[in-house]
Amino acid sequence: KEDTHIMKKALKITGIIVLVLVLLLAASPFLFRGKLENLLKETINNNLNAQVSWESLDLSLFRSFPDATIIVTDFTVINNAPFLGDTLAQGKRLQIEMGVKQLFKNTEEDPIKIDALTLDNAIVHIKVDEDGNANYDITKESAPTATDESSSAPFVFDLERYELNDSQITYKDLTTKTFFELDKVTHKGSGNFSAVEGDLDTQTEGVVSLTYDDVKYLEGHLLKLDAVFQMDLEQQKYTFKENKGYINELPLTFDGFVQLLDDGTDMDITFETPDSDFKNFLAVIPATYRANMDGVETTGDFRVSGLIKGKTTDTTIPQLDIAIKANNASFKYPSLPKRMNNIDIDVKIKNDTGIADLTYVEINNLRFKIDDDAFSANGSLRNLTGNMLVNLAMKGAINLENIEKVYPLNLESPLTGRLTADFTTNFDMNAIEKQQYQNIKNSGIASLTNFNYKTAQLPNAIAISNAEVSFKPGTIVLNTFNATSGSSDIEAKGTIQNLIPFIMSKEDLKGRFDVTSKRFDLNDFAVKETTKQAGSTNTAAATTESIQIPDFLDATLNFNAATVIYDDLELKNTKGSVAIANEEATLSGLTSSIFGGNAGIAGNVATRNGQPTFDMTIDLSSIDIDQSFKGLEMMQGLAPIAKALQGALNTKINLKGKLDANLSPILSSISGNAFAEILTAAVDADKMPLLNALDQKLDFINLNDINLDKLKASLTFTDGQVQVTPFDIVVKGIAVNVSGSHSFTNEMNYKLNLDVPARYLGSDISGLLAKLTNDEKESLTVDLPVFLSGNFTAPKVDLNLKAATTELTNQIIEIQKQRAKDKVEDKLTDVLGGLLGGNKTTPTTTTSDSTNTSTQTPQNSITKPKAEDAIKDVATDILGGLFGKKKKAKETVKDSVN
Repeated sequence: KEDTHIMKKALKITGIIVLVLVLLLAASPFLFRGKLENLLKETINNNLNAQVSWESLDLSLFRSFPDATIIVTDFTVINNAPFLGDTLAQGKRLQIEMGVKQLFKNTEEDPIKIDALTLDNAIVHIKVDEDGNANYDITKESAPTATDESSSAPFVFDLERYELNDSQITYKDLTTKTFFELDKVTHKGSGNFSAVEGDLDTQTEGVVSLTYDDVKYLEGHLLKLDAVFQMDLEQQKYTFKENKGYINELPLTFDGFVQLLDDGTDMDITFETPDSDFKNFLAVIPATYRANMDGVETTGDFRVSGLIKGKTTDTTIPQLDIAIKANNASFKYPSLPKRMNNIDIDVKIKNDTGIADLTYVEINNLRFKIDDDAFSANGSLRNLTGNMLVNLAMKGAINLENIEKVYPLNLESPLTGRLTADFTTNFDMNAIEKQQYQNIKNSGIASLTNFNYKTAQLPNAIAISNAEVSFKPGTIVLNTFNATSGSSDIEAKGTIQNLIPFIMSKEDLKGRFDVTSKRFDLNDFAVKETTKQAGSTNTAAATTESIQIPDFLDATLNFNAATVIYDDLELKNTKGSVAIANEEATLSGLTSSIFGGNAGIAGNVATRNGQPTFDMTIDLSSIDIDQSFKGLEMMQGLAPIAKALQGALNTKINLKGKLDANLSPILSSISGNAFAEILTAAVDADKMPLLNALDQKLDFINLNDINLDKLKASLTFTDGQVQVTPFDIVVKGIAVNVSGSHSFTNEMNYKLNLDVPARYLGSDISGLLAKLTNDEKESLTVDLPVFLSGNFTAPKVDLNLKAATTELTNQIIEIQKQRAKDKVEDKLTDVLGGLLGGNKTTPTTTTSDSTNTSTQTPQNSITKPKAEDAIKDVATDILGGLFGKKKKAKETVKDSVN
């Protein structure tokens, strides 16, 4: 019983201890998390010149007991200057594992040792700018290093394993124009990092891309490497032991070592393919273009071997000697009818000096054969990292249709035609970059026959029946070019300045060409574009067709076409010049026959910003009004009245605006001005409701009798509105002034001022006219305003007869006043003439007795007062009559003698 009691007591004590331990383990995150988080922040602040943050930090003792586990989620590392604001690294999850007893250490005396590290969904962006600054150089200069024995760093790495899962690493060096990307990276390593020497077992997988100086050497290649490295941590030297790697499916094995030095890296590595099956060559092709190789038959061998030896420093690279060889090889896909034979490859990549610019490629032999067609090339590429020197020669012939019969390319459009070439080229990259085309040495000839090119975007295939170019120093001559597309045909000759730069560095194709065509229909080249309506959540795309100016052309074309079809218009004998650059076509000297007359066009059309635009001057001479109205929607908007005209006109139109997908003007967007001169015109009022409405309102005018010959008019237009500069016409002796505006939707606001003979106004004014003489009735005219509104197809015509009547009344009053004035003047003339020049008085003689002298009285001296009174009486009589006063009876003035 005593033993049983002791046993129960011991079990109870053990249970309590276990319970306490479990409680301690459960409570440990709360006890130590703050300490570790603060310690981690302190370490970062003391060692890194960057902004580091995370969403959360958790501590667990259960997850990997007996180790403690720290999990940091959603962390970022943001650069300070000179890369201020750039994200150096970010990750979804960082897991750190360490022994539990590490939590109880005094970090000032004994740093915490980390045993394992796992990083998930990390993205690391490494960048070196033009000045050589590196964004990963974020360690503070005063920070202690891991190798400093006096260091009091709170963490040391004593890793046994580490992992990097589903992550991405990019490296962009602007000083050397190098871009390296390792995507979808999974890397695992395990070993004893606490020992001076030991083995590191690694597994690596990712997708690698490498671009150097705008040349893509690797793109989407799958990279695998399972390798065991012998580690010498004291010397920082890592030696390949057992290993096997793959680039896509090309197997490679490695020997040698990599050693980290204070001033760079030293390496001595050799590699080779473990076997010589030619299938290895097909495996190098990027997965995007590589077909399934199951069942592929191959003969011959393919080998890759190389040596990389020397130091990588700021000024040197390792020496290189890499050989790629194949001898008399062939392959055939089981699903395809033809085999590629006689494949020989002899290519070397070498650097004998350790100077990067002196790396070169020797293409000693590169040839293949399909049926009886053979193609070969040889040459060299030198100064790969500097001013690259290219020396190449190509010769052979190939039926393009056979390419898809030997290799499954899955092209959008099948290849057809035959290519033959025999030429050499010699140039340096500076000549291309600086456009020194005279330094590009070409010679030889190449031709293409019966070539068809078709894509889903083109409505018709482009069929090149024959094209031939001659290679000459500084230029390439297009000797012949004959092609058709739909109903269109093209013949061209000319010169190409930069075919090699166009092919190698994606420069715009520059040249000058003379193009002729019997028929050229722009609708044959309408490009289909996939667009999505704004605000739509529907993923289904809408396909539209639009004519696009090629973005790769920088050329001038002199053209001569018998017939050009543009937006359902037919232009005859079209000649001119068009300069194409930056998705813009500039027309000059364009002449054509259209609408029974001639057209001259100058200006530009641009399609580079999605919405095509234009800025044009159109000069039309002696064109048929009826034809132009029916053929030009723009004419219908500018001059709707032309629908009722038959005849010819000259017009010059300056306009700019937006174009639709078929390069037709969007009328509501255009602005500009126009001047028109009607040469001859007959009016058919029945074709225009407006003219019929005017005819009904103005019964004294027959609009069919309007003579518009030699009429000149000007107008301006913007925002869909047309403003007409006032002009005058004469209709059967009636002067008409026209002014106003209308919209391209045919809404109008016009005013006609008619100088109408008064007798045309009818019975409404007959009473007024009765006061006039016949001569006055014939000569009297009145201004009759006519207002036009509504639509040209449903017009409203308003005549302001009240204003005309008021004006007529005022004119009659003025006539009457003038009559009265004339009457006064006539009477005054009669009276004054009689008094001053026609009546004589009898002289009187007086005899004086005292002096016996005689005196004669001056003539009229006695009658003067009587004459003045008479004048007043006459004036009073006349004016009184004019203003309605009662006339006074005439008084008789008697002569008296004093």
